[in-house]
Amino acid sequence: MTTILQIDASARVTRSLSRGLTTAFAEHWQKVRPDDTWITRDVGLNPPSAISENWIAAAFKPVDQRTFEQVTALRESDELLAELESADVIVIGTPMYNYGMPSALKAWIDQVIRIGRTFSFDLARGEQPIEPIQTGKILVILTASGEGGFEFGGVHGAQNHLDTAIITASRLLGVSEHHVIRIEYQEFGDDRHQQSKAAAYAAIPQLVEQLSQKVSTSAVVV
Repeated sequence: MTTILQIDASARVTRSLSRGLTTAFAEHWQKVRPDDTWITRDVGLNPPSAISENWIAAAFKPVDQRTFEQVTALRESDELLAELESADVIVIGTPMYNYGMPSALKAWIDQVIRIGRTFSFDLARGEQPIEPIQTGKILVILTASGEGGFEFGGVHGAQNHLDTAIITASRLLGVSEHHVIRIEYQEFGDDRHQQSKAAAYAAIPQLVEQLSQKVSTSAVVV
């Protein structure tokens, strides 16, 4: 059985395109694989706390040396990490805000990328001291933007600091494979937007089928 962690990051609810995509993805997946475990975390409506100096000190302190206050400082991170560590597939639905990710999603990433839990650090590795502790997870990014051309090589590709930031950080979440489906040109509301929206929804069942076959034939390595 596969465990899917769904993260929704939009500050909008009723008019959110990214939430529409995660809903469609979940519906298609659950039709194909109804017995899988589905975990939802809405950081858009319930943003995680920003990390603090106390949080950083606690994270870098050996477990058996942490004070009560430091254990408390990491409690939220522990809860979020328990969801992440159990997940085989991570589905992130997020809008592009100011060419990057919403602050709530960044707060979630900061809470779950943690030394000793998601990555190890060893200077003996030279210029690459950081290594992920888990591997083999699949990441699906479902996103929406007001402008368009944010694909690699697109007219605004160099301004896409959303996909690139998530994908770069996701290695330390244990991700080995990622997929991106996007809706663009929301603020234009023209034919390009309608075509982009239609293409995104058409791509979801195809991706679900592809990933369903993958998780059915191979176990996630942890």
